[in-house]
Amino acid sequence: MTTTARTPGAAVDSTDWAALATELDAHGCALTPRLITPAECRRIAGLYDDLTLFRSTVDMARHRFGSGQYRYFTHDLPAPVAELRAALYPHLLAVARDWADRLGRPAPWPDSLEEWLDRCHAAGQTLSAQILLRYEEGDWNALHRDLFGDMVFPLQVVIGLDEQGSDYTGGEFLLVEQRPRAQSRGTSTVLKQGHGLVFTTRDRPVRSARGWSAGPVRHGVSTVRSGLRRSLGLVFHDAA
Repeated sequence: MTTTARTPGAAVDSTDWAALATELDAHGCALTPRLITPAECRRIAGLYDDLTLFRSTVDMARHRFGSGQYRYFTHDLPAPVAELRAALYPHLLAVARDWADRLGRPAPWPDSLEEWLDRCHAAGQTLSAQILLRYEEGDWNALHRDLFGDMVFPLQVVIGLDEQGSDYTGGEFLLVEQRPRAQSRGTSTVLKQGHGLVFTTRDRPVRSARGWSAGPVRHGVSTVRSGLRRSLGLVFHDAA
């Protein structure tokens, strides 16, 4: 009897998105179930050395972003990367529109990812923002936001390609939320191999005495203590 392997898109669609949205509301980030297999993780991580797939390489230390390296894909994305991004968009779109409604903001994102990217390009954001990240021992990523212009999708996803504890130690994903008239709040998450972490790109709705306000959020990666940590970053707006 032959069994058909579940595709990344099918894994995305089978996720309990109602539960994930509740966790996003509470924490600004939420782990998905496994979206890609360990073998698929290794294949995607192995793409890093094929320079024809990438438009540029960034040395984080040179730019004072931390320490480590990442590469931006061209728009000609490898099939599993394109499939994941396309499958995730409609599910994230529902959360994005709900958040915009609570914050009293416009919700400029159309039903189609292709149409949204066309709008990004018309606004001058024409470069792919999909990335492969590579951290070795001692590397880390400073707190930041992936904002590349006025066209912003409020959620993004990072997928772990290695297993913490066996392939590397340290390297937790960090999310820091600035709270009004209070100390900032930090969240640390172990990025599981093949699982996605959905998180807010810029801010999220936070309930206040006057209704809803925007809680600014930045993200980064703690110092990798040993080994090699690689991940796939999926951003739903393009860069200028």
